[in-house]
Amino acid sequence: MNRPSILLVLAIFTGLVCACSHSPGRPVAGSEVIPPDQIMGFDALYARNCAGCHGPSGKGGAAISLSDPVFLAIADDAAIRRTAANGVSGTPMPAFAQSAGGMLTDQQIDAIVGGIRSWARPDLVRGEPLPPYRMPVPGDPRHGADVYATYCSACHGPDGRGGDKASSIVNNSYLALVSDQDLRTIVIVGRPELGAPDWRNNVPGKTMSPQEISDVVAWLAAQRLQFPAKPFPNGPVGSATRVIP
Repeated sequence: MNRPSILLVLAIFTGLVCACSHSPGRPVAGSEVIPPDQIMGFDALYARNCAGCHGPSGKGGAAISLSDPVFLAIADDAAIRRTAANGVSGTPMPAFAQSAGGMLTDQQIDAIVGGIRSWARPDLVRGEPLPPYRMPVPGDPRHGADVYATYCSACHGPDGRGGDKASSIVNNSYLALVSDQDLRTIVIVGRPELGAPDWRNNVPGKTMSPQEISDVVAWLAAQRLQFPAKPFPNGPVGSATRVIP
């Protein structure tokens, strides 16, 4: 084969290779599908698993703001990881760790915890004596009624069923969906995005003590139906038991 023929064959071959490299349906660089258990970026993990309830960037959702500086000051890594991994029984918070029936690996849970912790703003709470995240001892619901009257009734009404400034916090459906720890966290952290102050600002110049926080949480928990939507065995349809403090 003479030289011109060889060059022609090479030109044709090169053209075919180039054409194949741009053929329809051929994967392009960077288009490979990453297996779900190998996704490690916090932004992607948070968006897929957390943002629906806690809102983009950790705020503005139906659930508590994970980027709230007070929340991140009282909840340590272990508490955040435990909740993310195991969920909260009896509430809408599911377990995400594979070890607890979820879809995420331990490494992905760690990535989520680390990303949430990166939102911390210790400068906003530095010097503040913080109440404990968990209830150190059971509260007294009877004293909690007085605490509620002092710190909460101005917004939520004298019996907790709502007022001019805020909605009911003894609603059966609401209390059935939150744990006692949820209630404690909300009392301490507040819901600033909804206008609910934290434990320092319910009454100007009068900060709630750790015991008062525990007591009002005990009072709120005592308003929860023991068996939501279940009637008394011999009672009228729709009746239900209530825990009496």
